[in-house]
Amino acid sequence: MNSIHDMGGMQGFGPVEPEQNEPVFHQTWEARLFGLLQSYSGPEYANQENWRYTIECMPPELYLSTSYYEHWYYGDAVPLVDSGMVTFDELRTGHVKNSLPRRDDAMRPEDVWPAIRKGGDGIRELEQSPRFSVGDLVRTNNLHPHGHTRLPRYARGKAGTIKALRGANVSPESNAHGLGENPEHVFNVEFLARELWGTQAASKDKVYLDLWESYLEPR
Repeated sequence: MNSIHDMGGMQGFGPVEPEQNEPVFHQTWEARLFGLLQSYSGPEYANQENWRYTIECMPPELYLSTSYYEHWYYGDAVPLVDSGMVTFDELRTGHVKNSLPRRDDAMRPEDVWPAIRKGGDGIRELEQSPRFSVGDLVRTNNLHPHGHTRLPRYARGKAGTIKALRGANVSPESNAHGLGENPEHVFNVEFLARELWGTQAASKDKVYLDLWESYLEPR
């Protein structure tokens, strides 16, 4: 039986064509950017959810004409410019020209790899019990938010089953917009592929999504 974990995005762009023997990085600058973005000093309000939302706000023609790591660059460059930490000219030339005090709080080289292995730091502890248990039948809310969300459009208003409890994590919507972490319980939810995409999907395929509690209702 086939399974797909944590899928997101929009429909209508054709099938995904995997690249045979794909390298980790296609170009040298991608590897350098990956390392820099693990260790640079960003504005205080920057967090993973805000970073994702910044990329989502790219003009469609720019988003669709640029690569994965160019999206990464955009997601980090815009907050740096908006906060006044750098200027467009500094990004273009690579030379410092502003008079801001020099910061020394960037991650040290020896700490980068452990940070990458650890992953995000959004895990939190909650005193209240989860609303759902393994095996519960749920339905996702049919949300139409104006800002950031981690509930894929294709999975809204769909029936699923709780398969695992993931603990608590910061709220994507709240944290992306500077409204605080407001952590919620997160659940792994199983969907039949045909529930999401109709009879065009294979009858035995399933999709598993990690979803925040506020996305779900009992059914």
